[in-house]
Amino acid sequence: MSRQGPRSGLAAVSSALLAMSRHLEVRDVLKTIVASARELLDAEYAALGVPDDHGGFAQFVVDGVSDEQWRAIGPLPRQHGILAAMLQEAKAERLADVRKDPRFEGWPAAHPELADFLGLPVRDGDEVIGALFLANKRRPAGEHSPGREPRGGCGFTEEDEELLSILAQHAAIALTNARLYERSRELTIAEERSRLAHELHDAVSQKLFSLRLTAQAAARLVDRDPARAKGELRRVAALAAEAADELRAAVVELRPAALDEDGLVATLRTQVQVLDRAHTARVTFTADGVRALPSAQEEAMLRVAQEALHNALRHSGARRVDVTLERRGGKAVLRVADDGRGFDPRSVRRAGRHLGLVSMRDRANGVGGRLTVESAPGKGTTIEMEVPGG
Repeated sequence: MSRQGPRSGLAAVSSALLAMSRHLEVRDVLKTIVASARELLDAEYAALGVPDDHGGFAQFVVDGVSDEQWRAIGPLPRQHGILAAMLQEAKAERLADVRKDPRFEGWPAAHPELADFLGLPVRDGDEVIGALFLANKRRPAGEHSPGREPRGGCGFTEEDEELLSILAQHAAIALTNARLYERSRELTIAEERSRLAHELHDAVSQKLFSLRLTAQAAARLVDRDPARAKGELRRVAALAAEAADELRAAVVELRPAALDEDGLVATLRTQVQVLDRAHTARVTFTADGVRALPSAQEEAMLRVAQEALHNALRHSGARRVDVTLERRGGKAVLRVADDGRGFDPRSVRRAGRHLGLVSMRDRANGVGGRLTVESAPGKGTTIEMEVPGG
């Protein structure tokens, strides 16, 4: 390796470390690691895949492929061939020509041609949580020509493998921290829901029990002592009001804590980032000029966004979902647009029940807003909610 090589290598590793120390989102850290690996080892392509539980990849970060090329390639790869081998056998792969390996299963027509290949599993202890790989080591002029297979062995060296292993370790740290954060968040939510369930049961069930007994007493007194019966019925009305207050208080307490602490924009941004990490679809969020809204409106917009995102990610088969929150003509407008399979608006009653459109419209109407839905088979779906203010 030339003198310039080690300095470039140190700078690339330093870039990945600095990205982590700045507390960037895990996807940004992974992008930095992949870009650093490609620069450090002087390769044409680099990628990092995080497998899901369904034979595909929850995340697949690439460097060296343009957005236009990536769109032309098509859906994310499945766990097969060399990728599956790295995930299942948990060992490094250094190949002179990946196309000649017996495990090679081809790639889409728009996929770039890959030859020499270096891949490493990303480990959390004994568990393989990802695969980091490079392809097409750049070589000195004259050693090979475009379109020709390289002469000799693999262009990647043992030293390259050692340097890549450093970045694979940092990728493991970033992914492990993200998983720990999600588990902690889920545990906190579960504990909070359990606590509220107990409090709701204790408070409301006691009121309802008293209400039932009082109503029974009133029924027995209607003919014998109408005056006392009226008193018992007034007591029924009071108990019913108290029970309603208890329920209302519980509902208020169920309002997401993040809304009170961070506001709608930050809460939506965080939830979108979590979904982007957890799903194969690309999920984005942008906000433009929206001010703080009344709490009821913020909660309604958050719930509509959650329902629309759930539909897009679970039912539509979307590859991309874009969430925007903007100020438009004195109104705050939430927009959730996906490129999924869509549906026929003429069958809105059936689709409305299936996709929760009725509840979304109710939430919008309940805060003085309006919900619109645009969709067509094969054309994706766009859901907009607008409320006054913002």
